[in-house]
Amino acid sequence: MASGIFALLDDIGSLMDDVATMSKVAGKKTAGILGDDLAVNAEKASGFVSSRELPVLWAITKGSLLNKAIILPVAFLLSTFLPQAITVILIIGGLYLAYEGAEKIYEFFVPHAPKAKAEDKKGLTKEEILEKEKQKVKSAIVTDFILSVEIIIIALGSVPGEALEIQIPVVTIIALIATVGVYGIVALIVRMDDLGIRLINLNEEDDSFSDKVGKLLVSALPKVVKSLSVIGTIALMLVSGGLFVHNLHFVHHLEELVHLPALLFEFLVGLVVGFVVLLVIGGIQKLWKKWA
Repeated sequence: MASGIFALLDDIGSLMDDVATMSKVAGKKTAGILGDDLAVNAEKASGFVSSRELPVLWAITKGSLLNKAIILPVAFLLSTFLPQAITVILIIGGLYLAYEGAEKIYEFFVPHAPKAKAEDKKGLTKEEILEKEKQKVKSAIVTDFILSVEIIIIALGSVPGEALEIQIPVVTIIALIATVGVYGIVALIVRMDDLGIRLINLNEEDDSFSDKVGKLLVSALPKVVKSLSVIGTIALMLVSGGLFVHNLHFVHHLEELVHLPALLFEFLVGLVVGFVVLLVIGGIQKLWKKWA
């Protein structure tokens, strides 16, 4: 009896070692997309009223966890029974991300778009503001869903041929890191000013070390938030371009022909595809308005 228990514990220990080893491998392979995920989601979670930042972030985090709960079992099933569907899903996700990035760039360069948005916010009731907040949260969760699909697929691809008892915990660990780690860092970013104020009020001394650090954090937050928009847009293009390069053979072949740095090529692919999708959707919307 005792020997059986020890044998079981030995098997469990061996399994956990395998999971830990493969998790490190999967973590390295998904590090790039996790960085992009952080940039995109940090941008998505910013721009809210200070008192609403953490509740909004928590709502997005719950949505992200739900995304993972949906994607993980589907990914395991598809990878086993219908692996071709994964590529199709990734391409569709890439189209959405490219479109979203192109839309942001278009709105930045079209002079009236930001002004119109600013005017729309005037005179809004509390209910209308909350409704707009819900829309932004939904948008963030949709984007998270697409990024989560890619993270999970990449993690799954890092453990090919492994038994399910290895694949499931490895990919699940990466998925949880993608949510808890990313949104934990995002929470720290959006609450930098609060931390800065706490440091300033830490003691009664003037110009102490904590005061300097606190003032730096408070003054840096607006710049960080502004930069997140740019970084997030670039990340959208890189992620979408990477999806096309790695999942469409003719795009990958084109990359070999043009001899551009991989990141630049992926960005350009995402940019071109994004604006094509933007034009197509814009045309459809105009036709719809005419027919409506």
